[in-house]
Amino acid sequence: MTSHRPKFIAPQEQIINQISTFEELLKNGHSLINCTVLALDFRPLKLHWENFKIKNTLFLGCQMSMEEEMQLRKKGANIYHAPEDLPYDPFRTRLYTWKELCKTINGESHDLSVYHHFSTHRYNPTINEALWQRIHDHAMDNSLRQLLKFDHQGMTDRRCVAFMGGHGMSRTDPHYRKTVATAKLLGEHGYFIASGGGPGIMEAANLGAYLAGQPSSAIDKALDLLKEAPLYSDEGYQETALAVLAAYPNGQENLAIPTWFYGHEPSNLFASHIAKYFSNSIREDTLLAVALYGIVYAPGSAGTTQEIFMDAAQNHYATFNYYSPMVFLGRERYEIETMIYPLLRQLSFGKTYHDLLYLTDEPEKVLAFLQTHGPISREE
Repeated sequence: MTSHRPKFIAPQEQIINQISTFEELLKNGHSLINCTVLALDFRPLKLHWENFKIKNTLFLGCQMSMEEEMQLRKKGANIYHAPEDLPYDPFRTRLYTWKELCKTINGESHDLSVYHHFSTHRYNPTINEALWQRIHDHAMDNSLRQLLKFDHQGMTDRRCVAFMGGHGMSRTDPHYRKTVATAKLLGEHGYFIASGGGPGIMEAANLGAYLAGQPSSAIDKALDLLKEAPLYSDEGYQETALAVLAAYPNGQENLAIPTWFYGHEPSNLFASHIAKYFSNSIREDTLLAVALYGIVYAPGSAGTTQEIFMDAAQNHYATFNYYSPMVFLGRERYEIETMIYPLLRQLSFGKTYHDLLYLTDEPEKVLAFLQTHGPISREE
């Protein structure tokens, strides 16, 4: 079944309700009615706030003089600042990079510092902590929408394909190599690769996407460097990844969506854009939701199985307005050991997404299937 690429329709021009740049502020003229202004520094501008219309207006994480703040509060604005000792910025306006997460402060990486803070509130967060985390995760949502360029029907401009599979997969495992090769191939044919951002198959997917456009020998060289620390618990795990980045400094863009819920697992270093969440449930749902052009399932265990059936449920009901391909990269795992693929074929019989299921062991066949089986609109 051949499916054309859904037409990307840009959102219509309208009043900007979330303002995070001065350009957006200017587009609205002097109206800030029903607007949220995010993380802007007004101190150098000396704006004439008396000319602005303020109603149901929020200022989140903005910097301004005390006089400006008092003036705005008198006009009815609500202004919120995060606590100074909070180790993360809940009012972010962009995704993370691995360099930012790895930056060391007081002998500890930023990534690890946030994880330790999160761990102290893991099961019983205060209302303040819960609110800061939710605002932060919304910032990740918003930054993802900007990166992938969603239209008003939920379709993305970038053709995002996600990979899922075992987090404990060794860098020396044949399935790791096959995932690298598959992600590299898809990246070279216009797909934007995403993963859960952790080790194992997730790292393999980001690595393959990063190496897109490099000669095939790049896979051998990268895996030869990585084999010195095959598991994320091994000493030198990140150092060997840095060696790959040094050997290939100009990798292709790709996406990781990890979580501090599993913060003991290091975020892999091959993703150029990192949407890191506090809420694991939102993160898992988001990763499935943005991969409208398909999910490739390499071998995994319980977590991967859960994601497979979450994806099937989304497809069953076209939760995000589209039915998307589900590709299983591993016949032995999904047809013999677990029989997940035959089960899904039974469950999906008579449903639109039945023809979007595919099982193979070959990277080239993954590409061929996705090229002829794109997302299908619920309205078709």
